[in-house]
This record gives sequence, structure tokens and C-alpha cells, in this order.
Amino acid sequence: MIEIKQLYITSHVTIKEALLIIEMGMIKIALVVNDKEELKGILSDGDIRRALLDGYKLSDTIEYIYNEEPLVGSISDTNDQIIRKSIANDVYQIPLLNSSGKVVEIKALNTLIQNQNYVVIMAGGLGSRLRPLTDKTPKPLLSVGGKPILETIIKTFSKNTFKNFIISVNYKADMIKSYFGNGEKFGVNIQYIDETKRLGTAGSLSLMKPYLTENFFVVNADLLTDLNYNYLLQYHLAHEADATMCVRKYSMQIPYGVVNTINQDVIKIEEKPKHDFLVSGGIYVLNPSILDLIPEDEFYDMPTLFDELIYKHKKVISFSIRDRDYWRDIGDYVDYELANKEYESKFS
Repeated sequence: MIEIKQLYITSHVTIKEALLIIEMGMIKIALVVNDKEELKGILSDGDIRRALLDGYKLSDTIEYIYNEEPLVGSISDTNDQIIRKSIANDVYQIPLLNSSGKVVEIKALNTLIQNQNYVVIMAGGLGSRLRPLTDKTPKPLLSVGGKPILETIIKTFSKNTFKNFIISVNYKADMIKSYFGNGEKFGVNIQYIDETKRLGTAGSLSLMKPYLTENFFVVNADLLTDLNYNYLLQYHLAHEADATMCVRKYSMQIPYGVVNTINQDVIKIEEKPKHDFLVSGGIYVLNPSILDLIPEDEFYDMPTLFDELIYKHKKVISFSIRDRDYWRDIGDYVDYELANKEYESKFS
């Protein structure tokens, strides 16, 4: 890993010399400092490209082409604060300064997202509607596309750079633990929370407080989607939300003609109208501050949590799962069979 001082340049170096520093640093920026090593600005490869297009030569100095008002952070900033700054300003590296104005670290957006945010998977359900398939196998281990549902969920998050998982287990927990272990063979880190009693879709979060210090995902272990989780997290952070719920459109057609009346007068007949609703997609991003609302080791459902957040005037937003995004909740035999038919075209 390159040292910060190896990225230092002064405003008197040539564009060619600066390019060599930027190339060596591998993060596409150089740090412009004064003789006290205090940050004066940032020079990016984009700044150089624009300068060359404007007629500058490689032998010219960088004095007039670097950014003298770069986006910076403080060493006291939290990772979430840095991520929000990055997203809001479309900047992917932020230098952190100490009280003397010197750069002590450079935070990269992709590294922050990958390393800090946990994925909580709720995998303790009985899978009653899929019996007898679930009599001997927990639903997260049922095979879809030749592999367990839960394996595809983990691999999809991993593909989106999320590597840290907490799996809440109850029914046939030993089978899940035996298959996934600590996650090493899948290139991820897995920890388990044992629900010794039924805690609902949010209750087990109360047992995870020591781990969930940054914004985190919660996802059900019985759904498959190719959602872009990086974009979802950025959306949540950009809106400074306390809770984000993924929603999708659900259409319901009335199988009869609907009669509209005023008193006894028939004024209109709608033949088999279709109504659209937004329903929960079983995927959430939550701020760790909401954990204080969840009762300790008690049954508590996600809808109850959201009702409480809304009642307390917290910022609760929705994220629409688009029609082109694949999403399948494997709740019964019909969905299970459909998921197997669709798997190869969506996840192979």
C-alpha cells in the first residue's frame, strides 16, 4: 500500500512529473501541499486531461490546473458521513485532515461500502407453506438452480462488494451452519445469531447491536433478486434516511364488474378493473440508531418497526424495485417452481 507522502507534490512540478506520481499512486489523484505539508489542493488525472485539451503542455507546471478547493473530511468524521459526502459530490476519494491541515488518510468510497456495512439475513422461518419439502430441509437450503437459495443471496451481495454477513437462524439451524460455516469457502465472513425462540422478522436485530454500528441491510432468506445493492445503499445514504424499504408494484384484478353508485343510482360500471399497489420487497437498509426501538429478545415484526419509526417522525423512505429488476419471493410451490425455471436466465 502506498504511503500518503508518496502522493505529495508541490504546485511547481510539471504536468509530466505529476502524472508519474498519480500513476504510481493507483488512486488517480496527487496531493498538492506546501512546504509544511499542509494540503493546498488535489490534482486528478481528469484535471490533467482537461488541461491538455485546453492547450497545456506536459512541460508546464500544475500551478493553474489543480483543484484549490477539494472536498475533504476530518479524521473525526464517521464512515457514513464520508460516504454521504462522496455520493453527494460525486467524488470517490476523500482526504482526511488533522487539526493542522495535513492529510492523514485517504478514504475511498468503494472500500468503505465493501468493508463497513453488514448484511443481516433472516433465516429462522419454518417454511410451512413448502412442506413436505421443508420437513427435513430448512427453506434457505432448498435448491433453486442447483444451489441453496441462501447461497445465491450471499453470492449476489458478495458480487456487489458486501462481504460481512450475520445470519439469524432457528429452524434446523445446524444444517445451515454446517453448509456455510464461517463463509470462508464463499469468500465472505459469516456470523450467526441463534433465535432460541420466535422473534419475528425484526426481533433478532436486538441481539446484533455490537456488530451493527453502520447502516446495514436486512433481507429475508427466501427471496431471489438481482438488485444493485450498492446503488440501494447509496440511495439510502444520499437521502439521509433512518430506514429504507424496498417496494415493488403488485397488481390485482377484480374478477367482476365493479358498480359505482350514488344512493340507488348506478353511475358507472367498470368491467374487471385492475388496481396497482406497492408492497414490501423484503429488503431493507437501516440506520443503527433504530436498534434502540427494538425490544430486547422479544417477538417484533418489521412492519411494527416501520410503524414505530413513522410515529416518531423518523425519515422513512421507499426504494422501488423496477420491473426490469428480477425479484421472486419463494413462499409456496408455485413460486418455487417458477424460481427454478427462471434461475438460469437471471443468475448464470
